[in-house]
Amino acid sequence: MTEDKQRSRVVVVTGASGGIGRASAEAFGRRGDRVALLARGESGLNAAAEAIRDSGGIALTIPTDIADCDQVLAAADRVEEELGPIDVWVNVAFTSVFAPFDQIRPDEFRRVTEVAYLGYVYGTMAALQRMKPRDSGTIVHVGSALAYRGIPLQSAYCGAKHAIQGFHESLRCELLHERSGVHVTMVQMPAVNTPQFSWGVVPVAAQRAAGAADLPTRNRRRSSAPRRRSPPSSGVLGGRQHHGYACRQRHSAQPARPQQTGQPRDPDQPANLWHPADGRKGHDFGAHGMFDSRSAQRSPQWWASQHHGLLAALVGMLAVAATGWWGLSRRGRGG
Repeated sequence: MTEDKQRSRVVVVTGASGGIGRASAEAFGRRGDRVALLARGESGLNAAAEAIRDSGGIALTIPTDIADCDQVLAAADRVEEELGPIDVWVNVAFTSVFAPFDQIRPDEFRRVTEVAYLGYVYGTMAALQRMKPRDSGTIVHVGSALAYRGIPLQSAYCGAKHAIQGFHESLRCELLHERSGVHVTMVQMPAVNTPQFSWGVVPVAAQRAAGAADLPTRNRRRSSAPRRRSPPSSGVLGGRQHHGYACRQRHSAQPARPQQTGQPRDPDQPANLWHPADGRKGHDFGAHGMFDSRSAQRSPQWWASQHHGLLAALVGMLAVAATGWWGLSRRGRGG
């Protein structure tokens, strides 16, 4: 994709006020894209927009509750009116309740499902209504390793991610059957150092999301992000790559303790289930969480995922060299 074409794109990112959504929006902005930022937290939205404009991008903030379909559709209309036709839609917004299942209230579980699952559905509806008539566009679902393996204390979140995975597979098949020019991909994130752990209710990767939008040559079933070190081990034990290691239910229960600290919860800690976490004090949480000193910034797996051709060539060369060495050694022994 040429730089000029890349810079002309209109990109919508949900959950853009913090965490992966925030980092993704800023990554698109640095590339010169026109970025629409959707979220409830206005402090985070404004800070993200400022960062995008400082890097030379164009930003449009639209305070939106992603769980409200009418608000999402209205936001999409505004994006196209002010920025132009939507080229890329990135679904990131989520919320969660961090507690044993039997301690979660029905209204809390419903709210998580409405935001973390139906929010993706509504965003995809808004995008497809505009992309399909043009027969072009890319939809990116930011998923999780927990789309394949549920872990303790996150039943609502895991359920939503499993639902997104099934929804994504069905939509992908439909688009393939229609030979549609609209492409969809899902990025499965590991445990990521985001503010999630500072504002979750108690009774995540930007390069990967942006990169997925650059690979629309076919409807991609999924794209796994590199595993990163982070105190909560959900991405390690929940990932498909570790399925054989975590297949026993007794072992799957082990992530409960690593997800907790020995400190009691601060009663003033914000919770973004019902209201944006930055709403009370106007605080901007940004993209990073509280584990910067313990998280990894680079990953060989990430590099490998971006250089498939080079790796295939290297493997082929090694195979040829190994075959030649084996043949020479056999002749040597025969002589």
